[in-house]
Amino acid sequence: MAKTSPALFVKQVRQEVAKVTWPSRRETTVSTGMVFVMVLITAIFFLVVDQIFAWSVKLVFGLGG
Repeated sequence: MAKTSPALFVKQVRQEVAKVTWPSRRETTVSTGMVFVMVLITAIFFLVVDQIFAWSVKLVFGLGG
Protein backbone atom coordinates (compact mmCIF):
# COMPACT_ATOMS: atom_id res chain seq x y z
CA MET A 1 0.00 0.00 0.00
CA ALA A 2 1.36 3.39 -0.98
CA LYS A 3 2.23 5.90 1.73
CA THR A 4 0.26 9.15 1.75
CA SER A 5 1.67 12.41 3.01
CA PRO A 6 -0.20 14.09 5.88
CA ALA A 7 -1.01 17.10 3.67
CA LEU A 8 -2.55 14.88 0.98
CA PHE A 9 -4.49 12.97 3.61
CA VAL A 10 -5.98 16.20 5.04
CA LYS A 11 -6.87 17.36 1.52
CA GLN A 12 -8.65 14.06 0.79
CA VAL A 13 -10.52 14.20 4.10
CA ARG A 14 -11.76 17.73 3.33
CA GLN A 15 -12.92 16.58 -0.11
CA GLU A 16 -14.88 13.70 1.40
CA VAL A 17 -16.43 15.87 4.14
CA ALA A 18 -17.60 18.30 1.45
CA LYS A 19 -19.61 15.44 -0.12
CA VAL A 20 -21.56 14.74 3.07
CA THR A 21 -25.21 15.79 3.06
CA TRP A 22 -26.01 16.91 6.58
CA PRO A 23 -29.59 16.65 7.87
CA SER A 24 -31.54 19.81 8.53
CA ARG A 25 -32.55 20.85 12.05
CA ARG A 26 -36.13 19.68 11.33
CA GLU A 27 -34.96 16.25 10.11
CA THR A 28 -32.80 15.85 13.19
CA THR A 29 -35.66 16.86 15.51
CA VAL A 30 -38.12 14.47 13.83
CA SER A 31 -35.61 11.60 13.94
CA THR A 32 -34.87 12.24 17.61
CA GLY A 33 -38.58 12.30 18.42
CA MET A 34 -39.12 9.01 16.60
CA VAL A 35 -36.27 7.41 18.54
CA PHE A 36 -37.86 8.47 21.84
CA VAL A 37 -41.26 7.14 20.72
CA MET A 38 -39.77 3.79 19.70
CA VAL A 39 -37.85 3.53 22.98
CA LEU A 40 -41.07 4.18 24.90
CA ILE A 41 -43.00 1.57 22.90
CA THR A 42 -40.21 -0.98 23.36
CA ALA A 43 -40.02 -0.30 27.11
CA ILE A 44 -43.79 -0.77 27.49
CA PHE A 45 -43.67 -3.99 25.45
CA PHE A 46 -40.90 -5.48 27.60
CA LEU A 47 -42.66 -4.37 30.80
CA VAL A 48 -45.80 -6.23 29.72
CA VAL A 49 -43.85 -9.34 28.67
CA ASP A 50 -41.92 -9.31 31.95
CA GLN A 51 -45.13 -9.04 33.96
CA ILE A 52 -46.65 -11.97 32.05
CA PHE A 53 -43.56 -14.10 32.69
CA ALA A 54 -43.53 -13.14 36.38
CA TRP A 55 -47.21 -14.02 36.71
CA SER A 56 -46.62 -17.36 34.89
CA VAL A 57 -43.71 -18.33 37.15
CA LYS A 58 -45.70 -17.49 40.28
CA LEU A 59 -48.62 -19.55 38.98
CA VAL A 60 -46.44 -22.56 38.10
CA PHE A 61 -44.55 -22.57 41.40
CA GLY A 62 -47.60 -21.71 43.49
CA LEU A 63 -46.11 -18.55 44.95
CA GLY A 64 -49.34 -16.56 44.75
CA GLY A 65 -51.51 -14.91 42.17
